Amino acid sequence: MKKLVSTVFAAALGAVIAVTTISFIESRPSTSGKVTLTQNMPVTQVAYSGGGIGNTPDFIMSAEKSLNAVVHIRTTASQTNNLNYNPFEQFLYGHSNRPYIMEGSGSGVILSQDGYIVTNNHVINGADEIEVMLNDKRDYRAEVIGTDPSTDIALLKIKEKDLPFITYGNSDGLKVGEWVLAVGNPFNLNSTVTAGIISAKGRSNVLEGDKSKGQFPVESFIQTDAAVNPGNSGGALVNTNGELIGINTAIVSSNGAYQGYSFAIPVTIVKKVVSDLIEFGTVQRAYIGVSINDINAKFAEQKNLSLLKGAYVNGLTSNGAAESSGIKIGDIITSVEGNKVSSVSELQEQVSKYRPGNKINVTVMRNDKEIIMPVTLTNIKNGTEVIKKSVPVLTSSSSLGATFEEVNQDYLDKFKLENGVKIAKLNGGKLANVGIKEGFLITTINKKKVFTADDVKKALENKTGTVLVEGVYPNGIIASYGFGL
Repeated sequence: MKKLVSTVFAAALGAVIAVTTISFIESRPSTSGKVTLTQNMPVTQVAYSGGGIGNTPDFIMSAEKSLNAVVHIRTTASQTNNLNYNPFEQFLYGHSNRPYIMEGSGSGVILSQDGYIVTNNHVINGADEIEVMLNDKRDYRAEVIGTDPSTDIALLKIKEKDLPFITYGNSDGLKVGEWVLAVGNPFNLNSTVTAGIISAKGRSNVLEGDKSKGQFPVESFIQTDAAVNPGNSGGALVNTNGELIGINTAIVSSNGAYQGYSFAIPVTIVKKVVSDLIEFGTVQRAYIGVSINDINAKFAEQKNLSLLKGAYVNGLTSNGAAESSGIKIGDIITSVEGNKVSSVSELQEQVSKYRPGNKINVTVMRNDKEIIMPVTLTNIKNGTEVIKKSVPVLTSSSSLGATFEEVNQDYLDKFKLENGVKIAKLNGGKLANVGIKEGFLITTINKKKVFTADDVKKALENKTGTVLVEGVYPNGIIASYGFGL
């Protein structure tokens, strides 16, 4: 009995010592840098100011508000394949390239009840037909109201009323880390919603412009990690209130599919471009008249600068907006109308919100002093008036029985051409008699390029002998006509 009592007492004493030791160890702060988990430790969720259950974000309302206002866009375009050469077709019909149909798809966002839809320019560029399908499966043919290759924005219109639409949000006030939704039609999967956060703002060097055609990309992208894939282009980036804050445009990828980096055009730029296209038919781009550089540590050391944020002015346009306002080389632009500017891309974004003739307050740092400069923005010609949409130039020739139209660069880009003059109308006469049809785009006459209607008239009017006219039809068929005059 004594041995049994001693054994029980020893076991109880050992248990008490063990519990006391463990409690002492757990109460001491960790010195190893590792986090010690305990079974009863409560899990702390990430703080979130939105709705939802507990502290978790609720995307249901945002998704419901945006899904019906995001459309599926399908395009078709006729192309020609130069590999399908057939000498018999060349001999019989004057052409040797058979057309084939190219199909594309993307997304768009309804902006108004009466059918205005914004999308990316690259979604509809070169399309012969554009079809829009709503979330409720209704189909419409869309008209192109206008395009802006510099921002990769296009505005479409369908004939319908009482459509669901998305309201504009504010992309200027966005913070890195905010939750966002990407809504679109990736891989033709209609009405797809993905979630992510804002990863960065003011991203540049994403688009590639053609400077030879006057296309200088305006870039200050919102970067997100919401999944975006082919087909999402032109779709909506919305906040947790269901407001439009951007148009999904591009991804950075080594294989063409989503790898964690997607980019959206800020809604501040979208609003301005859409408004201009509706009111003027073309974008009213404002210029501040400066040559600028981003500031990094190396650049700051070279220039002996104490400030690492802003846009450094290293050149001025003669008699431009900045020079006329008193801005000098060496100034650092830090804000526009109170909105902070940390880089060249952010300055571009802020200026792109305005039109020629608008007066804005630009804050600069000069010799470590902050100065506010009133600046009147100009157009590309250094004036303050708005630029009117170009009207097609029509020139008639009674002897040729034709009316010629000079086309813009967007039309030529469709066929990857540098020049051409379109036959707008035929009233009988020499050209109609040899089989040329309306809509034919004349590119060369006797192997000489034509750029204007006068070029065509000079080459054909009062001409005698054999003539070779070459060009392309709107469906992409390349044709040539040899005849005598």
